[in-house]
Amino acid sequence: MITKTVEETIEKILSNTQVKEGLEFIKLENERTVAEQMELTAIPAPTFQEEARGEVYKTRLLELGLADVSVDNSGNIFGVRRGTGNGPKLVVSAHLDTVFPEGTNVEPQRKDGKIFAPGIADDGRGLAVVLTLVRALDEANIQTKADIIFCATVGEEGLGDLRGVKALFQNRKDIDGFISIEPGNPERTTYLATGSHRYHVTFLGPGGHSFGDFGKPSAIHALGRAIAKISELKVPDNPKTTFTVGTINGGTSVNTIAQNANMLVDIRSTSQDELSKLEEQIIASIKQAAIEENKRWNTDSINVELELVGDRPAGSQAPDAVIVQTALAATKALGFEPILDNPSSTDSNVPISLGIPAVTLGGGGDFGGVHTLNEFFDPKEAYYGVQKIFLTVLGLAGVQEVSEPLLPKRQG
Repeated sequence: MITKTVEETIEKILSNTQVKEGLEFIKLENERTVAEQMELTAIPAPTFQEEARGEVYKTRLLELGLADVSVDNSGNIFGVRRGTGNGPKLVVSAHLDTVFPEGTNVEPQRKDGKIFAPGIADDGRGLAVVLTLVRALDEANIQTKADIIFCATVGEEGLGDLRGVKALFQNRKDIDGFISIEPGNPERTTYLATGSHRYHVTFLGPGGHSFGDFGKPSAIHALGRAIAKISELKVPDNPKTTFTVGTINGGTSVNTIAQNANMLVDIRSTSQDELSKLEEQIIASIKQAAIEENKRWNTDSINVELELVGDRPAGSQAPDAVIVQTALAATKALGFEPILDNPSSTDSNVPISLGIPAVTLGGGGDFGGVHTLNEFFDPKEAYYGVQKIFLTVLGLAGVQEVSEPLLPKRQG
C-alpha cells in the first residue's frame, strides 16, 4: 500500500534526533495547543466576518518569527518559514471561519474532560495545530529544504464557497503542495474532493386570492412540481453523486395564490463530469416545472430565476500520489493503521481540482457535534494528530542533511 521509497524516507526522518525532539515537544505542548485552540475559538468568526480572528492570528504568526506575514485581499493570513533554497513550496493551512452566525456564544467551557464550544473542533483545532507545528520546527531547530507557507484561510464554510483558497490559487502559481487541517484522528487521510454546485431557485408569478383569483398559476405549485421531478432523478453510486433540496420558502398566507417561492438545491459528486451532468438534469427539471405550471392554467406568467450560489470543484488523485503516500507512511510510523478516508469537501478541493497534490489531515483528538451548538473536543492524546502532520510535512519538505523533499516542484 505504501511505496518503499516513501516508507524508507519517513523512517529515516523519524530516526533523526532533532525530529524526535520535535515529536516530543508536540506531545508536551498538548495542553498549550488546546489552550490556544480555546483562545482562538472564543473570537467569533462567522463566514464573511473573519477579520477579528484574522488579526489575532496574524499577530501570532508575527510572534513566531515567520517571514512575509501578510493578509491578502480576501482576508487570508500568511507567513513563510523559509527552506534552504531551490526546494518546493508547501502550504499548511486551516480555516478561520465557522458556520455560526454573529451573536452565537462561542466561549469554550470545560466539562468532564471535554471542551464545549461552537467551532472548537471545526476549525479551532486546525488553527491551533498550525501554530504548534511552527513552534515544533523552531524548538527542534529543523531546517527544511522546502519553503513552508503557513496559512489561515477565509470562507471555507457554507456559502463562503472556498473563496479564500480559491483566491490563494488564483494569485499564486508557485505552490507545489497543500495540506489542509480539519478535525479528525491521525489514522485518516482525505485525498478525494467532493465537488458541489448550489442554486438559489426562485419561482415568480402574478399571485392572487385563493378563491377570487382561482385559475392563476402558483409559484409554490411550480416549486412543488420541480421538487417532485428532482426527487425522481437517478444518480450513480460510483462515483458517489447526490442531490437535495435543502430549504424552501414562499407564499403569503393560507388563502393566497403564491406570488413567489424559492428553494436552495445542493448537488454533489466526486466526479466533475457527473456533477455537470446532474446539474443539467436538475436545471432542465426546474424549467420544465415552470412550463407545466403555466400549461396547467393556460398562461405564461410563471417565471423562474436560478442563481449559482456555491461552486466547489470536484477532483481526485491516485492513492499512490506522493502526498497521499507520505501521509499514510507518517500514520504508520506512529503506530496507527492508515485509512484512506471517504471524499469530502474542504479547502483541498481547489488544489486537487487543479492537479496540485493536496490532502486534508486530522488535527487529532476526539470530537462531535460539529456545526451544532453542542460541538465538543476531547483533548486526550490529541497530539498524535499533530505528530502525524509534522512527519508528513517533513517528508514532503525534506530535512537538511537528512532527506530530500518527496514533494516534487511543479514544472512551468
